[in-house]
Amino acid sequence: MLTSTVVSIVRTCTRFAIPVVIVSLVLAIGAGFYTARNFSINTDINKLISPELDWRKRDNQFEEAFDRERLILAVVEAPTPELSSAATKALTRKLSGDTRNFESVTPLGSGEFFEKNGLLFLPVEEVGQVTGQLESAAPLIEIMAGDPSIRGLTGALETGLAGIKRGQAKLENAERPFNLIAQTVENVVSKGTGTFSWRELTSDKPLTDADRRSFIEFKPILDYNALQPGKDATDAIRQAAKDLNFASEYGARVRLTGPVPMANEEYATVQDGAITNGIGTVVIVLVILWLALHSAKIIFAVFVNLFVGLSVTTAVGLMMVGSLNLLSIAFAVLFVGLGVDFGIQYSVRYRSERFKNDNLPLALENAARRAAVPLSLAAMATAAGFLCFLPTDYKGISELGKIAGAGMLVAFLTSITTLPALLDLLNPPGEKDPVGYAFLAPVDHFLEKHRVIIIVGTLLVAVAGLPLLYFMKFDFNPINLRNKNAESIATFLDLRKDPNTGANAINVMTNSEADAKKIEAKLEKLPEVLRVMSLDSFVPEDQPAKLKLIAQAAKVVGPALNPDSIDAAPSDAENVDALKSSVESLRKTAGDNKSAGANAARRLADALSKLAESSQATREKTQDVFVAPLKIVFDQLKNTLQAQPVSLKTLPADLVNGWKTKDGLMRVEALPKGDPNDNDNLRRFADAVLVAEPTAIGGPVSILKSGDVVVSAFIHAGIYALVVIGLLLWLTLQRITDVLMTLIPLLVAGIVTLEICVLIGLPLNFANIVALPLLLGVGVAFKIYYVTAWRSGRTNLLQTSLTRAIFFSAMTTATAFGSLWLSSHPGTASMGKLLALSLVTTLAAVLLFQPALMGKPRNIGKETDIANDVT
Repeated sequence: MLTSTVVSIVRTCTRFAIPVVIVSLVLAIGAGFYTARNFSINTDINKLISPELDWRKRDNQFEEAFDRERLILAVVEAPTPELSSAATKALTRKLSGDTRNFESVTPLGSGEFFEKNGLLFLPVEEVGQVTGQLESAAPLIEIMAGDPSIRGLTGALETGLAGIKRGQAKLENAERPFNLIAQTVENVVSKGTGTFSWRELTSDKPLTDADRRSFIEFKPILDYNALQPGKDATDAIRQAAKDLNFASEYGARVRLTGPVPMANEEYATVQDGAITNGIGTVVIVLVILWLALHSAKIIFAVFVNLFVGLSVTTAVGLMMVGSLNLLSIAFAVLFVGLGVDFGIQYSVRYRSERFKNDNLPLALENAARRAAVPLSLAAMATAAGFLCFLPTDYKGISELGKIAGAGMLVAFLTSITTLPALLDLLNPPGEKDPVGYAFLAPVDHFLEKHRVIIIVGTLLVAVAGLPLLYFMKFDFNPINLRNKNAESIATFLDLRKDPNTGANAINVMTNSEADAKKIEAKLEKLPEVLRVMSLDSFVPEDQPAKLKLIAQAAKVVGPALNPDSIDAAPSDAENVDALKSSVESLRKTAGDNKSAGANAARRLADALSKLAESSQATREKTQDVFVAPLKIVFDQLKNTLQAQPVSLKTLPADLVNGWKTKDGLMRVEALPKGDPNDNDNLRRFADAVLVAEPTAIGGPVSILKSGDVVVSAFIHAGIYALVVIGLLLWLTLQRITDVLMTLIPLLVAGIVTLEICVLIGLPLNFANIVALPLLLGVGVAFKIYYVTAWRSGRTNLLQTSLTRAIFFSAMTTATAFGSLWLSSHPGTASMGKLLALSLVTTLAAVLLFQPALMGKPRNIGKETDIANDVT
């Protein structure tokens, strides 16, 4: 019935070839218009998992409450904390009024609240030390605040030298500050540029990257009709930094990260090189088709048929899923790889029939008769294999299975309708030579003669490698699937090195303040946890004692920061005189002493001497390098000395909204201890937090749960697929042994593929695991072709036109996979790599292992001559 149905369809389509081709082209064009108007890609990896899972529901609840996915984090980096702070304020001020691109612009860890109350978050002892230092430095502060110039700076320096002379301070303690000042002066004099940090000068530790970094959090207005919804917002930030002359004015740069820039760049990375790779793929496929078919007309027919099917499948896929994801977009490669297989199979059979009988309609009909069962069975089995992923919770692969499954049916239908009609219209010339591979006769004979050794040897190799599967790794970290050279990813990876940035935070939600405190206390006890924060963390402890210390400092330092009058700016000659005076004082203080402090004093004296001898422009530049950050520090000190009691009621609204919603939902945040780039460390952290708080969500928990979902999805879908395909094969073939001869090579190829992955260090991940269903699809199709030919009595299968069709079909599939491998997107490239590997093992299994496994046919057909092969 199946054969007669397919033959009737082909006969009808060739009889009405022109209408069939016209209808096919109209459908393809209409599908193309639909695709152009509705095409969209969701690049959010978080959307690849079903939202119906409990932990995904909590993730979505958290996102709806705190809106953490619709963010842009601007990282402002400058040579000094002062320049970073100034640049951040300027950028915040410029973009705060941009209501077209942003809902809110919020500096993180800075701004009025933190500048005013920053000291309250230090321990009492440290507050005492800081305020004590400020009080001691009051005379120096007064001099510099009253005369912010080279003259004032050297005046403060000489006051300090006088203190050393009186024994109030030690010269050795001045080694580090003297060297820092000298280095800056030397840079300006010799290079014409330099930076200086007063914060570094007063610190007993070198500045870190974190000290030179500031953050601004943007909530952008997204355009969901665009392929990159946040592009206008990110462009606005970069343009503002350019308008503010970040590089020249502050020596700063701004880098963007967060969910929105990551999504933008994810799509750009996927798109990067796609056109070039696509054109290259088409050219190579054309060459392969030429080698397989040797007819421009047949190649044209196969290509038109392929693009008709691809256009229809794309439109149907978009109708079914709405928007493609980073996995389902691979359906195009699957369609080209498998869809062209059906075209090649039919066309090669047509060529074989045309060689036997130079009658176009009869050749097309006989090709349909020969291809009906294997093509139909391959299409159904492949579609069934993909559709078995529909019930899984891995939405990314489930949608891919839905589209690819439908695509296989579309490819089969066009191969028995559009393709025969095109061939009938084009009327390729007849075949002069047989289509098979007679030169492979020795291989056929070898496989037949040594079939037991080949079967046993292959199975022994596969079984011997089974222990390797214990070491099979699944890389559950989605960040490894992204382009590490993209700004957003590179910035995120930099931030992740510092556990205090919260890049790997886990959150627990609660509606009770009492419960929040209990959760915080419980998580703080875990050895895997570095720090726990909640809204309460922004209400400092021991405030009365700290406020008293700050108030005392304000009485002493306040008048120094706010002098009654500011001296008139000195002339350049006065600055030169001041420099020379300080040089003399430094040399006297150092004397003949050989200590590190004395050496530093002499170095500073030499630097100031060269500055005095340089040009006025150089001195003005040097003065600006020191005075500009000094004014920033003084402004910050003024705010710091105005600290007031902090309570939950006095916290800024923006800060509160980030930790507590209006309806009372609160979050408690935990950060991991140890290497934040170590997947095993993150897994231990997530496991420990989940044991303590099973409802924890976000960060490593989501990644951990996603990995479990993916592995479970492929185990279940693999079992479903094998059962469904096995049942389909049994219904068609009616023999258990024939079903086993189709499935055993497939299983061997799958096992060997995974074993090779372990040997070459290729872990499975969210993207490349798609190779496994493809292995199922390609493998089942190829093996069905051989089994059905073998059942019909075909012998010496490697010499037949069937092997030619399978070989060149595999070549086109390999080309499509190669285009993925060359992608600049790591996830797509890893997908292509594993797809190519699985194709090699599948092809080896079908061409070498399966003929040996099958042996001689039960009923050897009458036509065994290669020249008359009609397989």
